[in-house]
Amino acid sequence: MSLRIYGNRQLKTLPGLVTRPTPSRVREALFNIWQGTIAGCRWLDICTGSGSMGAEALCRGALTVTGIEQSAKACAIIRENWQQVADDSQEFQILRGSAIAKLALLSGQQFDRIYFDPPYASDLYEPVLNAIAREAMLAANGGEIAVEHQRDRAIEPIDGLEICRQKTYGNTSLTFYTVT
Repeated sequence: MSLRIYGNRQLKTLPGLVTRPTPSRVREALFNIWQGTIAGCRWLDICTGSGSMGAEALCRGALTVTGIEQSAKACAIIRENWQQVADDSQEFQILRGSAIAKLALLSGQQFDRIYFDPPYASDLYEPVLNAIAREAMLAANGGEIAVEHQRDRAIEPIDGLEICRQKTYGNTSLTFYTVT
């Protein structure tokens, strides 16, 4: 299976349902919302999957992209996809392993945009958002966090994070946070 992103670029994906790429309608909506803030930004992609969101950020001029992904096979595909779209002035890295453990390793780094899209049925939402809130410096001043989830999933309030907007596209919702 393949997937197309900004500039009609084609990306590889893992076969089957191992990863669930963000629907193109949701991906386009997110980049429209964050329009004008991607060029030169530092992007963190948690539960990276196929890497389509990070690839899109690179295509739109993100300075750095960091991905966190559990699957070794997915990490190989992500690396290949990002190498295909990144130019010499851009940097990217893929961290393989648990989102919580890898977030702790990123302590002291700052990201302007954080995208979090775990498997919808997972129990990662609250622990990862709490870890981001604990590592308050992860989100740069003026930074935002976008969380993709099923429309009917309740997203709990998180101490240290404030919901600034919510958008729904069919069965998929995006909840945006800022650090308080």
